[in-house]
Order: sequence, then C-alpha cells, then structure tokens
Amino acid sequence: MASPARSGVLIYAKDVERLATFYETVLGISRAHDSPELVVLESPETQLVLHGVSAKIVHSIFITTPPARREQSALKAFFAVESISAARIAVAQLGGEVFEDEFSARGFNACNACDPEGNIFQVRENA
Repeated sequence: MASPARSGVLIYAKDVERLATFYETVLGISRAHDSPELVVLESPETQLVLHGVSAKIVHSIFITTPPARREQSALKAFFAVESISAARIAVAQLGGEVFEDEFSARGFNACNACDPEGNIFQVRENA
C-alpha cells in the first residue's frame, strides 16, 4: 500500500544506510521503504527520503570525521524532536554534531546540527 502524500525533504546520500539509521534514531521516525539505493522514513507529519548518489560521482565525495559542514546550501530542513538534549546525545553517538548555540522563537527552542555527511539541519522542541 502506498503512503499518503505529505511534506518532506529528499537528501542525496553517499551512505544511504548510515544516514537512514542516523535520522531514524535522532528523529524517532520509521522506515516506510527500504532498499539499498532508497530509504523512506516517515511520521504522520513528515517524510524523509534518503536517495543514493549516482555511481558516477559517489567516489568523488569524501566524508570526513568529524563531518565537514556543508554550509553553502540554499535549503536547511528542520525537524521536531521531543528533546534537544536527547537529540544531542544521539547525534554525537551516530557521527553527527549538534552546534552549541540554542535559541527560542515563536513557541519553540532550536539548535542547528549536521549529520554524518555534513548536511546542516535544525532540531526543534516545543518551548
């Protein structure tokens, strides 16, 4: 059965499984589809699609530890979490980084983070 349409984001990944495990754990969302090249994670509100990069360019992408931040992107996804403190722990354990500065706005607390491939995103909890 197909999943209903919902808002979401697609991230191209060098290591689809690693990023799927990362976001599945940090965001507490479930796998709706799982294949070597494409993993779909979803909650009732959001769908996160992790798509493997083309075989032509996969060998030209280098992932560092800690990940080099990809700060030149025009987009930044944000995700609701139950606890920024818990997200900090999970992100660090799974090879990402939650940045130090937290801020409050419009009824939520937030901070920026990067995943193990350096993609910048934001986690938000209700204030």
